[in-house]
Amino acid sequence: MSGFLAGLVVAVLPLLAAGFWLGRRTTRPQNLGGLGTPVEHATFQTLHTASLAAPPLRAGLTEETARKSARKLRSLLGTDALCLTDLKEVLVWDGVGAHHRDEIMEHIAGPLETGRGEAFRLTCDALDCTVSWAVVAPLTVDDRVHGALVACAPRESAVLVRAAGEVARWVSVQLELADLDQSRTRLIEAEIKALRAQISPHFIFNSLAVIASFVRTDPERARELLLEFADFTRYSFRRHGDFTTLADELHAIDHYLALVRARFGDRLAVTLQIAPEVLPVTLPFLCLQPLVENAVKHGLEGKAVSAGKCHIQITAQDAGAEALVVIEDDGAGMDPVLLRRILAREVSPSGGIGLSNVDDRLRQVYGDDYGLVIETAVGAGMKITVRMPKYQPGVHSAGRLTRE
Repeated sequence: MSGFLAGLVVAVLPLLAAGFWLGRRTTRPQNLGGLGTPVEHATFQTLHTASLAAPPLRAGLTEETARKSARKLRSLLGTDALCLTDLKEVLVWDGVGAHHRDEIMEHIAGPLETGRGEAFRLTCDALDCTVSWAVVAPLTVDDRVHGALVACAPRESAVLVRAAGEVARWVSVQLELADLDQSRTRLIEAEIKALRAQISPHFIFNSLAVIASFVRTDPERARELLLEFADFTRYSFRRHGDFTTLADELHAIDHYLALVRARFGDRLAVTLQIAPEVLPVTLPFLCLQPLVENAVKHGLEGKAVSAGKCHIQITAQDAGAEALVVIEDDGAGMDPVLLRRILAREVSPSGGIGLSNVDDRLRQVYGDDYGLVIETAVGAGMKITVRMPKYQPGVHSAGRLTRE
C-alpha cells in the first residue's frame, strides 16, 4: 500500500508541471467557467485530460493502449506530434510528421539503453513539415526501460524537455500500476493452483478407495459416486474464470460431501440453510469448498470413532447489500494463537493452507474488511463467517458449468 501511495504522489506532481506548460501555450483569454485564474484553469484541464489517458495505460504498454492514450498525452504537452514506442518499434504516432518514424527509432536506441532523456534535431526535406526537434523521455518500470515517449515540436525548448520528462514519469507510474495488477492476477492464479494441489492427493485417493469398495457390493452406488467424483474434480480443475457463483460453489460442495458421506457414513451430519436470493452472488472460485473441507477435517477426522457424530452447518443469508455465509462444526476446534499464525502464514500445518489462502483472496478481491471471521477454541468446534458484497466492480462469473 505504501508503494501505491508513493506512486500516486509521483503521478500527480508531473501533471502539475505539464499543466504549467499547457498554460504557457494558452495565447487567448478563455471562458473559465468559474474555475478561477488561467493557471488554475490550465491545471484543471491537465488533470481532466490525464484522467482520460490513464485507464488505457493501466492495461500495460501495447499498440492498442498506446493508440487510446496518445492523443490525450499530446494534448497534455501541447505539441505538434507525439509518439509512443516499445523497445523495437513505434506503437502509435499522433499528429504531423509521421514520416519521421524510422529516424526516431534510430535516435532513441541510446536513451532506451541508458534510460536517460535526450533532445535532438530532426532532418527533413518536406517543405510542409512543421516539426524540427524531438524530445525523448524513456518509460521505465522498476528501473527497466519498456519504451519511450517522444514529443516533436517546431523548435527546441527547455520547458518542453522538462514537461515531456514529467509526463513520461506519470506514464511510467501507470505502467507500474498495470504491472502490479498483472502480478496480483498471477498471484491469485498461483494460489488457486495451490488449492488444487492441496485437494488432489489425499482427497482423490480416499474417494477412489471408497468407490472401489462399492464396485462389487453395490455397483449402482459405485456408479453414482463416480459421477459425483467426476463432477467435483471437473469443477475444481476447470481452466477458465477466477470467479464463480454461490450456486455453483455450493453445487461442488454437495458433490464433495456426497463422497465424504460415502466414506464416513452416519458419522457425518450436514445441515444446509440457503436463501435463494443469494445464489447468483459472484465470489472467488474455490472460496468456500476449502472451508467445508476444513470443517470435515477438524470436525470429523479429528474425532475418535467413539466420539459420535460430527455436525456441520452451512448457512447462506441475505444481508442487504451483502451475502453472509457461515460454516460451523462441532469438532476439535483449534488454539486461537495457532490459528492467527496460520492466517499470517507463519506456520503451515496440514489443512492450514486453505484457510490462509481463502482469507488472502477475499481481502484482495473485496478489501481488508472482508477477510475470514473465525471463532474457535480447543474442544469448542469452529465457526467461519464470510461476508461478500452482492456486487463488486470487476467481479464476474465465467458462467455455470454443466455436465458434458
